[in-house]
Amino acid sequence: MSKASALVDVSKKRVNPFKELWTNKFLYLLTLPAVVYTFIFSYLTLPYIVIAFEKFNYKTGVFSPFVGLKNFEYFFKSSWAWTVTRNTLVINILFLIVGTVCSVVLAIVLNEVKAKKFLKVSQSMMLFPYFISWVIVSYMLQGILGTETGLLNNLMGTRINYYSTPGYWYPILLILNIWKNTGYNTIVYLAAITGIDEGLYEAAYIDGATRFKRIIYITIPLLAPTICIMTLMSVGRIFYGDFGMLYAIIRDNSSLMPIAEVIDTYVYRTFKNTGDPSLSMAIGLYQSIVGFILVFTANWIVRRKFPDGALF
Repeated sequence: MSKASALVDVSKKRVNPFKELWTNKFLYLLTLPAVVYTFIFSYLTLPYIVIAFEKFNYKTGVFSPFVGLKNFEYFFKSSWAWTVTRNTLVINILFLIVGTVCSVVLAIVLNEVKAKKFLKVSQSMMLFPYFISWVIVSYMLQGILGTETGLLNNLMGTRINYYSTPGYWYPILLILNIWKNTGYNTIVYLAAITGIDEGLYEAAYIDGATRFKRIIYITIPLLAPTICIMTLMSVGRIFYGDFGMLYAIIRDNSSLMPIAEVIDTYVYRTFKNTGDPSLSMAIGLYQSIVGFILVFTANWIVRRKFPDGALF
């Protein structure tokens, strides 16, 4: 038997799942909490989707009267259906595109920093905003944008009421998202960059490539699969707004709802006002189905154009 055929035979050899579990038992043990959490809250809850098609009664539970698509009609016939869908898409697409660009650029910049102490301090400072609650951020923002006592108005000598002027809020929300999440998201891209073979950079340097050219022709192309995978994972939640962020910052401000009310905050307000979980479940199911379709569509496009960046 030749070496090539022997390698083929080894690669086709079936792996015993029990032996695999025992060999890597500690690694699988580390994943156990996440597996249990996902199984309980993502799979055991699937039968409760039927609530979206019922007029829910707390006494009868999932055996409540069946009403078909009436709960969906309530949402799609409301004046808010298009508004919250548009806001969710616009805000999430802004966050996805600009956030990804900022994270990648920051990861490349950090990779080029050679001063170890400065790098450690910088990474710690960039991670800090991620762990601040959005409630705290909302009070910080109020201190900056307040009409009478806000820092920005006092510095500029103006009296702009930002909390009643919707036009300012897409840039404000985008800046907040970048400030809070870019440092954390950079970790993934920085880890991918540090995994690139240093020999490629050394060979390019010997051939006379400048630092900028090494970034353009080595770092970015080899980072592209990671960018695609992270983008695909974000596309699945493009119909989910950041509830914690938007509700903490906008609260019940009716002046800003036309541009900042997303599906998640709308679901919460609907349940709070009506007390009917069927309506909330119907809107949530709509989010999930659209997100599912978007992930498969985006993955199909990526697999055709750039197979290395596809999820499956």
